[in-house]
Amino acid sequence: MVKTLSIRTSSRTQLLDITSQVRRIIEESGVQDGLCTVFVPHTTAGVTINENADPDVVSDILKEMNKVIPFNDDYKHMEGNSAAHIKASLFGFSEQIIIESGRLLLGTWQGIYFCEFDGPRNRQVKIKIIEG
Repeated sequence: MVKTLSIRTSSRTQLLDITSQVRRIIEESGVQDGLCTVFVPHTTAGVTINENADPDVVSDILKEMNKVIPFNDDYKHMEGNSAAHIKASLFGFSEQIIIESGRLLLGTWQGIYFCEFDGPRNRQVKIKIIEG
């Protein structure tokens, strides 16, 4: 079974910590051991795992991504969001996390982030838990 998280972003580029929502879905599933796949079904958004203890890390990631891949750089794509497509492809559209004893096996400082590159928008994140 696939669960869907509905997300509303508020900025053109934004990283939202969705770790607690993913944990809640795992708890509700009752799965003790297996895999959790987090998938973003959009071409201008992605998902990543990174530090969630210091909010400056998120700020630094966005600052550098916007510097390396600027919003306007003589792109040919007519919609004007080529930078968002490039950023999403670099970050990727899925993450897979081990579940052990009913918990995500994330590192001490790790969190799961939804990555918005073409907002603000209403988005979805698909969560698939596989027992095993």
